[in-house]
Order: sequence, then C-alpha cells, then structure tokens
Amino acid sequence: MTRGPSLFNRASVTLGLAFLYGPIALLVLYSFNASRLVTVWGGFSTRWYAALAQDDQMLDAVWVTLRVGLISASLATVLGVLAAFALVRSGRFRGRALFSGMIYAPLVMPEVILGLSLLLLFVALGLPRGFWTVTVSHATVTLCYATVVVQARLASFDRRLEDAAQDLGCTPFGAFLQVTLPGIAPAVAAAWMLAFTLSLDDLVIASFTSGPGATTLPMRLYSQVRLGVNPEINAVSTLLIAVVTLGVVAAGLIQRRRDLKT
Repeated sequence: MTRGPSLFNRASVTLGLAFLYGPIALLVLYSFNASRLVTVWGGFSTRWYAALAQDDQMLDAVWVTLRVGLISASLATVLGVLAAFALVRSGRFRGRALFSGMIYAPLVMPEVILGLSLLLLFVALGLPRGFWTVTVSHATVTLCYATVVVQARLASFDRRLEDAAQDLGCTPFGAFLQVTLPGIAPAVAAAWMLAFTLSLDDLVIASFTSGPGATTLPMRLYSQVRLGVNPEINAVSTLLIAVVTLGVVAAGLIQRRRDLKT
C-alpha cells in the first residue's frame, strides 16, 4: 500500500513555493494598483501600463535590450557550436588545455572582473562604448554557456550516422548540415535561449561596457529603483513575466505534440 506525502512534506513544498512565487504574485498584483504608492492598494487600474506605453526612455531600453540579446545570443550560439566541435571532434591538439580554459573561464569568473576586463580592452583598442561593445561583451560571456550545452549533446551523438551519410555521397559539410545539425538542433536551440536569457538579465557587464544610447532595460530599471520604486516598474516586470510564461507554455505544447507523434 503506497502512502501519500506526509504533512511535513506538504507544508515544506507549500512554504517553498510561496517563498519563490509570492513576491512575483505581489508584483503582478500591484502593477494594476491605481495608487502611486507601491505599498498602498488604491484600487484596480491599468494606468501604469498606459504610462509605460508613453515612456519613450523605457521603450528605447526594451528595444536596445532585445536587439543586444538577439544578436549576442546568435553570435554566441554559432561560436559555441564551433567551439564544441573543436573540443569533441578534434581530439588532442596543441593548446587544447588553454583553449578549453579560455572557453570555460567566464563560468567561474565574477562578473565584475569580466566587465572591468572588457572595459579595459575596449579602452585599449580605442573603441567607443555603445551598442556594439555591449553586444560583443554579452556574446563573449554567454559563449561558454552555449559551448557547454552543445558539447554535452555532441559527446553523445552517434557519429555512425555521419559516416553513413558520407558513404551515400554526402560531403563532410553536407553531412553536418543534413545529419548532425538536425540531430543536435534541440541543444542548439537550448543554447540560444540560455544565451538570450543571460543577456536579457545582465546588469553588471552592461554597466561597464555601455555608452550613450545603449542603456539596457536592467540598467534603466536599476537607475529608477535607486530613486524610488515606481509602479511603472511593476508593469514592465509583469510584461516580462508574461512573455516568459508564454514562451514556457509554447515550448511545453510543442514538446507534448512531439511526444504524441512519437
């Protein structure tokens, strides 16, 4: 006879979920607060969403953040796939340890050190700080995460499929495009999503490497929070939560449809 979870387990799970999602629920609730005071409920209203639609500086920060995330995630994913192939398929080569160490260094290095190092690099090269310096910085930092995800999938990929494709007349590059890349596509997509999420969330590195006209959304939110919490911040945060939730639900539905077909 199987027994259900004990009262202690249920209470622990309930308290844990409340601790994690309670603040998020309050943030979403108070984004519809009519009062300017974020701690005083003044009735239901969508005034802060209307104010957000008219806030050009906030909208510009959102647009900059999305562009930086899309470009840096794509660049990091492409370089991550190439780096993963070099580590998995090239065997032992001179400089492999150094190459591997340079790829994985951002995983354990504090972001403050990374941001300062990138800032000193751009200053030494004489590059003006702006949109492209933030993009390159995010691609550099998220490259290691993309490499780890793709490398794990490549290590378990059956190379006999590539050999069979080449035996049937495919070139090595053709076998990569028609066999290997579709086989590791879920890992590549996961690497891109992870890189995009890290870029979207970054504050420290962007603060070091940004310049005029390259204010990202986390930087904008942080500068406003320092002056006082505005309910408009709750509104933009709620929209971000909604976008992430829709993405998770869509991914779950796609995966469920694939499972039903198989």
